Amino acid sequence: MVKQRIPLLLTSVLVLLPAMPALAQSARCEGSVARSNKQKSMLTVRAKASNDEKVICYDSSTRFTSQEHGSKKVKDIDASQVNDGDRVICLGYYDDKGEFRAALISKRLSQ
Repeated sequence: MVKQRIPLLLTSVLVLLPAMPALAQSARCEGSVARSNKQKSMLTVRAKASNDEKVICYDSSTRFTSQEHGSKKVKDIDASQVNDGDRVICLGYYDDKGEFRAALISKRLSQ
Protein backbone atom coordinates (compact mmCIF):
# COMPACT_ATOMS: atom_id res chain seq x y z
CA MET A 1 0.00 0.00 0.00
CA VAL A 2 2.86 2.42 0.84
CA LYS A 3 4.59 1.54 -2.44
CA GLN A 4 1.46 2.64 -4.34
CA ARG A 5 1.36 6.05 -2.61
CA ILE A 6 4.98 6.99 -3.27
CA PRO A 7 4.62 7.28 -7.07
CA LEU A 8 1.38 9.23 -6.59
CA LEU A 9 3.09 11.60 -4.17
CA LEU A 10 6.08 12.11 -6.48
CA THR A 11 3.81 12.73 -9.46
CA SER A 12 1.85 15.32 -7.46
CA VAL A 13 5.04 17.13 -6.47
CA LEU A 14 6.33 17.17 -10.06
CA VAL A 15 3.03 18.55 -11.35
CA LEU A 16 2.56 21.21 -8.68
CA LEU A 17 6.17 22.36 -8.30
CA PRO A 18 6.37 24.39 -11.55
CA ALA A 19 3.13 26.20 -10.66
CA MET A 20 4.34 27.33 -7.24
CA PRO A 21 6.31 30.45 -8.33
CA ALA A 22 3.37 31.73 -10.36
CA LEU A 23 1.01 31.26 -7.45
CA ALA A 24 3.38 32.98 -5.05
CA GLN A 25 3.80 35.96 -7.37
CA SER A 26 0.15 36.72 -8.09
CA ALA A 27 -0.51 40.32 -7.12
CA ARG A 28 -3.11 43.06 -6.89
CA CYS A 29 -2.66 46.81 -7.13
CA GLU A 30 -5.44 49.31 -6.50
CA GLY A 31 -5.44 53.10 -6.77
CA SER A 32 -5.61 56.05 -9.16
CA VAL A 33 -3.70 56.37 -12.41
CA ALA A 34 -1.04 59.02 -11.75
CA ARG A 35 0.55 58.79 -15.22
CA SER A 36 -0.02 56.72 -18.31
CA ASN A 37 2.30 55.98 -21.21
CA LYS A 38 0.32 54.28 -23.94
CA GLN A 39 3.38 54.05 -26.26
CA LYS A 40 5.25 51.96 -23.65
CA SER A 41 2.06 50.19 -22.45
CA MET A 42 2.58 51.32 -18.86
CA LEU A 43 0.47 52.89 -16.11
CA THR A 44 1.74 54.40 -12.86
CA VAL A 45 -0.83 53.72 -10.15
CA ARG A 46 -0.83 55.62 -6.86
CA ALA A 47 -2.26 53.74 -3.88
CA LYS A 48 -4.90 55.75 -2.03
CA ALA A 49 -3.89 54.86 1.54
CA SER A 50 -0.09 55.02 1.30
CA ASN A 51 0.54 57.29 -1.71
CA ASP A 52 3.04 54.67 -2.96
CA GLU A 53 3.34 54.47 -6.74
CA LYS A 54 3.66 51.26 -8.71
CA VAL A 55 4.40 50.89 -12.43
CA ILE A 56 1.99 48.51 -14.14
CA CYS A 57 2.98 46.99 -17.50
CA TYR A 58 0.36 45.65 -19.89
CA ASP A 59 0.30 44.07 -23.33
CA SER A 60 -2.13 42.70 -25.91
CA SER A 61 -3.09 39.81 -23.61
CA THR A 62 -4.21 42.16 -20.80
CA ARG A 63 -7.99 42.34 -20.40
CA PHE A 64 -9.42 45.82 -19.79
CA THR A 65 -12.84 46.21 -18.17
CA SER A 66 -14.96 48.92 -16.59
CA GLN A 67 -17.45 48.48 -13.78
CA GLU A 68 -19.76 50.75 -11.79
CA HIS A 69 -19.15 50.77 -8.05
CA GLY A 70 -21.29 48.05 -6.45
CA SER A 71 -22.51 46.70 -9.80
CA LYS A 72 -22.08 43.17 -11.06
CA LYS A 73 -22.20 44.31 -14.70
CA VAL A 74 -18.73 44.32 -16.27
CA LYS A 75 -18.04 45.92 -19.65
CA ASP A 76 -14.97 45.19 -21.82
CA ILE A 77 -13.05 48.30 -22.87
CA ASP A 78 -9.66 48.95 -24.49
CA ALA A 79 -6.50 50.52 -23.09
CA SER A 80 -7.23 53.92 -24.66
CA GLN A 81 -10.21 54.34 -22.31
CA VAL A 82 -8.02 54.29 -19.16
CA ASN A 83 -6.82 57.84 -18.43
CA ASP A 84 -4.88 59.75 -15.79
CA GLY A 85 -6.97 60.15 -12.64
CA ASP A 86 -9.07 57.01 -13.23
CA ARG A 87 -9.47 54.61 -10.34
CA VAL A 88 -8.28 51.11 -11.29
CA ILE A 89 -7.76 47.65 -9.87
CA CYS A 90 -4.93 45.72 -11.50
CA LEU A 91 -4.50 41.96 -11.16
CA GLY A 92 -1.36 40.25 -12.39
CA TYR A 93 2.01 38.93 -11.36
CA TYR A 94 5.63 39.98 -10.97
CA ASP A 95 7.90 38.73 -13.75
CA ASP A 96 11.50 37.60 -13.35
CA LYS A 97 12.67 41.25 -13.64
CA GLY A 98 10.40 42.28 -10.77
CA GLU A 99 7.99 44.19 -13.03
CA PHE A 100 4.24 44.03 -12.41
CA ARG A 101 2.58 42.46 -15.48
CA ALA A 102 -1.18 43.02 -15.56
CA ALA A 103 -3.51 40.25 -16.65
CA LEU A 104 -6.58 42.41 -15.87
CA ILE A 105 -7.04 46.15 -15.46
CA SER A 106 -10.49 47.12 -14.22
CA LYS A 107 -11.49 50.79 -14.46
CA ARG A 108 -13.84 51.63 -11.60
CA LEU A 109 -16.67 54.01 -12.42
CA SER A 110 -18.37 56.15 -9.79
CA GLN A 111 -22.16 56.28 -9.72
